[in-house]
Amino acid sequence: MIISGERRIGYDEIQARIRRAASGLRALGLAEGAPVAMMLRNDFALFEVVAASAALGSPMVPINWHLKAEEVRYILTDSGAKILVCHADLLPQIRAGLPEDVRLLVVATPPELAATFAIPPELTQVPAGLTDWDRWRDGHPERQDPPRRAAAMIYTSGTTGMPKGVRRMPMQPEQAAASERVGAIAYGIKPRDNQVVLINGPMYHSAPHSYGMLAFRSGCTIVLQARFDAEELLALIERHRVTHIHMVPTMFVRLLRLPEEVRQRYNLSSLRFVVHGAAPCPPEIKRAMIDWWGPVINEYFGSTETGIPVWHSAEEALKKPGTVGRAIEGGIVKIFRDDGSFCGVNEVGEIYMRQTAVPDFDYHGKAQARAEAGRDGLVSVGDVGYLDEDGYLFLCDRKRDMVISGGVNIYPAEIENVLIAMRGVRDCAVFGIPDAEFGERLCACIEPEAGAQLSAGAVQTFLRERLANFKVPKEVQFLDTLPREATGKIFKRKLRDPYWAGRT
Repeated sequence: MIISGERRIGYDEIQARIRRAASGLRALGLAEGAPVAMMLRNDFALFEVVAASAALGSPMVPINWHLKAEEVRYILTDSGAKILVCHADLLPQIRAGLPEDVRLLVVATPPELAATFAIPPELTQVPAGLTDWDRWRDGHPERQDPPRRAAAMIYTSGTTGMPKGVRRMPMQPEQAAASERVGAIAYGIKPRDNQVVLINGPMYHSAPHSYGMLAFRSGCTIVLQARFDAEELLALIERHRVTHIHMVPTMFVRLLRLPEEVRQRYNLSSLRFVVHGAAPCPPEIKRAMIDWWGPVINEYFGSTETGIPVWHSAEEALKKPGTVGRAIEGGIVKIFRDDGSFCGVNEVGEIYMRQTAVPDFDYHGKAQARAEAGRDGLVSVGDVGYLDEDGYLFLCDRKRDMVISGGVNIYPAEIENVLIAMRGVRDCAVFGIPDAEFGERLCACIEPEAGAQLSAGAVQTFLRERLANFKVPKEVQFLDTLPREATGKIFKRKLRDPYWAGRT
């Protein structure tokens, strides 16, 4: 069963919908291997589109629904997708940029999404003259296809240029079995295990997408939270007896900022396996969540390109504060120096890794970019870190974000992890700006919580009590909102680039 607000759908009904949708897609001329694009919030239709495309051997191209017309046009053109399934309320922001040869199928926006995102009623309905997904789907017979593993071409955020489509090679049977085992380790999801899985991250992201589709394949009860809200999450856990959740550290921070009486109001005893990724979690935040929810907090580390090679449990997090885990089944992790030699224990270098349980990938139409990301059969996405004597991986930062001030390497992520715990800080970014004497100096940009009274001096004092003086930013700025990439991560380049304009 899938639950969204007050709506529910059973697996028998949604499987029938999938078979009809597959029949309809084939009638549109969709050939095996041809991609289908979707621009959908988390909804029943999303599972229908992904599974129907998979039944026909077609990869899914999830599109971030924050994108505007030209950005969507780029992805459709680059991927070659000729079919786009889209929620009705998203049409106004993209319709003008749609290529003429793309067939549009429109899903009426359901009431719980309309309420969450304050969508006017007139924008929730399928416009006259366009194809209504539900009516179109139900106008086709059920097609009987052998089950296939859904494939997706995920577009990575374009912080260093245009987004790149990560497209995997076909999965072999032995890889499919190994991939399910890795999913059971990393996500805790297993078939026929009475699991109630809550999804609160948008499934255009790689991790929520793979998490949600594994839960779907495993027959779990799936609860969709339209958008993360800390207290609503607690209420959903209690109401539906949720056992499994995928989260990111920012959600932990917002949960911990709830008043104590709110935190104690809800029964969370059903929780069995909470997993987080996307960004390192500050050790004090992790410890506070384990103290509250118990030893159910797990963490994985990976990327769209690498899969999930690294994972660790709550018990390991307490023994190795700050780690993102160590290699699991099929995972390979190596640290390289700039000259291509291996780093020693506790020596910082560039992280290369892969998960052998998933097929290799290419960047669609960008062979050179794929070649530049690889070394010895492994892949780097630009992260810097080290392995300790027990094989646990610790992150320092993105290689391109490292600051060199007076010859000293400084990793902004370390400072951000401390700063995010300061009361009144909603989010933050730390980066290097030009300095005539030291080459670079640190600047912190802070998005305050509503109503928070913060000052540069208070921020610097907070950091100075917890970090070496050379890690305390010389400049502190406050912005109403920080710029974000399509993935929701802070777009640090937009903050940093104006300082470096005209410099090499």
